[in-house]
Amino acid sequence: MTKNGTSSTTSQWTGMVPVDDTALAVTDTGGPGIPVVYINGQFSTQGYWRRVIADLGTGWRHITYDERARGKKSKRSADYSFETVVRDVDAVLAARGVDRALVVGWSYGGYVAAHWANRNPGRALGAVLVDGGAPYDWMDEAMEERIRKLFRRIGWFSPLLRPTGLVPRMTAEQQAISNIELGRISREREMGPVLDNITVPVRYVLASGVSFGSKGDEQERIRRGLTAVTARNANIEISAKVASTHGSILKKDFRAIAAAVREVAALDRAGARKT
Repeated sequence: MTKNGTSSTTSQWTGMVPVDDTALAVTDTGGPGIPVVYINGQFSTQGYWRRVIADLGTGWRHITYDERARGKKSKRSADYSFETVVRDVDAVLAARGVDRALVVGWSYGGYVAAHWANRNPGRALGAVLVDGGAPYDWMDEAMEERIRKLFRRIGWFSPLLRPTGLVPRMTAEQQAISNIELGRISREREMGPVLDNITVPVRYVLASGVSFGSKGDEQERIRRGLTAVTARNANIEISAKVASTHGSILKKDFRAIAAAVREVAALDRAGARKT
């Protein structure tokens, strides 16, 4: 057992973790360092985290995985709901013998990380939410139709890219439903209480400008909503607001994300010394 109360493995492990009707492709660097589990954007893969992981270095135990039907290896499923994604965090950690972890999520993964940290106050060392996990009422009937049209439009070329792992092995309708569900989960009345109830250190790293599918200042309006969140919960702060866009933040501002991870880990260690 490590000082964090988790089992450790001395060497890197890559393999498949069975869960429900599917299996997830997982990579675990092993070692006795603080376990950090990375949760991807809605349709991205674990490879997006490579710069953050490289900046943090080998003193940490990095656990990455591809969500259901994402990447080249994770299998398809009958269930792509948000709840299954949150439960899959537990499945991956259990399979790797990790009880307590620091969770890092980008975009969609930020919402997953916030929910997991809220539900597991005794297991979460803290959370870093990268341009995701903000409460905002952006979903209405017009937006729902816009999302469906967007995914129908890109659906025609998706099968050509699926063998590369760059797009999920989900239908256009499944992707649209997942995105619409996210909009409902993001609503203030849904997401606000989740953030208000978090009792572990949380740090946001925010991008600037637009994201794929957004218009005008939609993304900035969402980010501005965090002012009320940080005012209500002293555990939550904004670590950095960077110049990168939503889509480029993991590539261009990985150092700010790594710095937020170090900050949260230091707060957990400081809290442990006081108890």
